[in-house]
Amino acid sequence: MSASFRRLSLPLLVTFLLFTLVAQACQKVEPGKGKSDKSTVAYRLSGPISHENLTVFLIHGDDQIKGKEILTLDEALQAKKVIVHETQNVNQLAIENVSSCDVFVQAGDIVRGGQQDRTIAFDMLVPPKSGKVPLNAFCVEAGRWTKRGAEVETNFSSAKNSVTGKDLNFAVRKAASQRAVWDNVAKKQMELKSKVKADVQASESKSSLELTLEHKKVVESLEAYMKKLQDCTKDKKDVIGCAVIINGKVASADVYASHALFEKLWTKLLKAGAVEAVADLPKDKKFEPATKESVLSFLTDAEKGKKTEKKVTERFQQIELDSAKCILFETKDSANKNVSLRRSHIAK
Repeated sequence: MSASFRRLSLPLLVTFLLFTLVAQACQKVEPGKGKSDKSTVAYRLSGPISHENLTVFLIHGDDQIKGKEILTLDEALQAKKVIVHETQNVNQLAIENVSSCDVFVQAGDIVRGGQQDRTIAFDMLVPPKSGKVPLNAFCVEAGRWTKRGAEVETNFSSAKNSVTGKDLNFAVRKAASQRAVWDNVAKKQMELKSKVKADVQASESKSSLELTLEHKKVVESLEAYMKKLQDCTKDKKDVIGCAVIINGKVASADVYASHALFEKLWTKLLKAGAVEAVADLPKDKKFEPATKESVLSFLTDAEKGKKTEKKVTERFQQIELDSAKCILFETKDSANKNVSLRRSHIAK
């Protein structure tokens, strides 16, 4: 080998090694680039913001859906722009969008009323003037099958709350088991009863998770959490999601297709996290503080998971990535360039 060749090859080798190291470093800080969507942008985190045993990190990113008004399910119900019909089938309702806007329905939303309260099984957008569309659901109120008080039994009035905690979420979204849902509703009621020192089962329907979440003592227990954390998203126009940490451990993270959609759902997400924090508050209140690194690790771990796909409708597909730390449920919309409407991480 000539001396001149050796002089050329060494700089080339150094350049190659530097390029390789930079490429590997970039991969480590881009949790959105995994098996489920090669084009997803990198996440940027801010925080932590904490109260007691609940911490949130905000997830910043670019809007994937722009210039389109999307109503949340509760927003549309309150404005009477959508009707969720009782079908007398425990595990299937019908939804009818009578407005000129898309309506976002997310897995875990609780619809109140009908012949029994239900929770929604899958994420989806209901298009304008949709007519009646099937809506998979699970009962979160065992036993009742009749009108409750002054409520209307043929349809549902609101969707202010959502199911909380990994066990109940997995019962709905992973196991898809009605029995597991009922069992975990009862378990959550007992946990809350123990922590707020009151019977949180409503006299109108003891099995109703919705009424438990609206119980005076439960609501009071959430007030300090909500007051401290509610405004942390204010004036942050690029926040598209959040990670929830309870007792120092990442419990969940949700990322949406746009800032506007996240902002509308922020209060519901925060309340669900606060409910879980109350239910799991340790007696000594001692735990390791959450770190940005642990959140990034949680998000990137999901990308390594075993992948399965499920068709929700002709338009929507749910991709599931089951990894060591969590399960990621990702909803794709083929009518919007296969964009991810929601990436929902739930810790194991």
